[in-house]
Amino acid sequence: MARRSAVGRGRDTAVVDETAAPGRALASSADPWDLPETGRGRGGSGDGGARGGGRWGGSGGRWWVWVGRAVLWALIVVILVNGVRAPFERFTADDTAGGSDTPSKPPKSAGFPSSAAGAFAIQFANVYLNFDQKTAPVREAQLRTFLPDGADAQFGWNGVGKMQVQSVQVAGVDARDANNATVTLLARTADRWLRLAVPVYADKSGSLVVSARPALLPPPTKAQLPQGGVDDRDTSLETELQPFLGTFFQEYATGNQAALSRFSNGTTIAGLASSVNFVQVKEIVAPRGPAGERTVTATVVWQPAGGGGGELEQTYQLAMVKKNSTWLVQDIRGTTEPKAS
Repeated sequence: MARRSAVGRGRDTAVVDETAAPGRALASSADPWDLPETGRGRGGSGDGGARGGGRWGGSGGRWWVWVGRAVLWALIVVILVNGVRAPFERFTADDTAGGSDTPSKPPKSAGFPSSAAGAFAIQFANVYLNFDQKTAPVREAQLRTFLPDGADAQFGWNGVGKMQVQSVQVAGVDARDANNATVTLLARTADRWLRLAVPVYADKSGSLVVSARPALLPPPTKAQLPQGGVDDRDTSLETELQPFLGTFFQEYATGNQAALSRFSNGTTIAGLASSVNFVQVKEIVAPRGPAGERTVTATVVWQPAGGGGGELEQTYQLAMVKKNSTWLVQDIRGTTEPKAS
């Protein structure tokens, strides 16, 4: 049998020629898939005028190669960009957040001696806010301890009149940097509050001086309490606790530990060590809640020892727990509830 070309391009498919000798095709040393030497060029003629064979040089399958190369290069670029960007983002994030390994810079005011400046300003204000024209030289001498060299001897007082404050307290220290701060003081006269801003300078050795004249500021305003009180009161529990708390506060006034231990739930309650005399439990407010525990408030009337019979009403918050049928005091403290009783 003989083979002949069925396809004019590429590796040709052989078709068996029935007229060929039986052993001829098998005996041929030529590879049936090889092309003739003539006509390998595209468009050339082969034997018998057939179109030349050979591998097709078109782009029918090669464009997939270029697509694969493009995808591979895109993947490489993405990996490279992410590899460079990731450490940069971590570095900038650490700078922004102030990471745990990098201590944050202390504020400029960190080195200012606020406690010492507060005490210094109190001592100054006790001289500055107390004056009497009869003792003006004494005030002048006392002020020298606080004032810079060359300052006015009376620091702005005209030497006339009289003023006296009863108490001076530090309300705050506003440090501007390591050397300068404004100390705000609250002073009480016979009939009013004063708020005084005192500028204080501190040098590197910790020495202090009043750096400029003080300024009076408006006194603190009074806050308005929110609406308080207990809407749903357990009146039966209030009645039940009345005799118990009456006896408890009698022992609380004396500070008798043996007696107080019978009223407590294993906690130590110190008491007032006979600094007051018990008068009465005026009111108990018990909100509804769990049957075995409750937080109540009690208004108690005391007579301070040595107070000449004067009485004070004070309100306490008590955490109560019930053991069997007996209520016990777990904790006692001052209340923070507005208008608790």
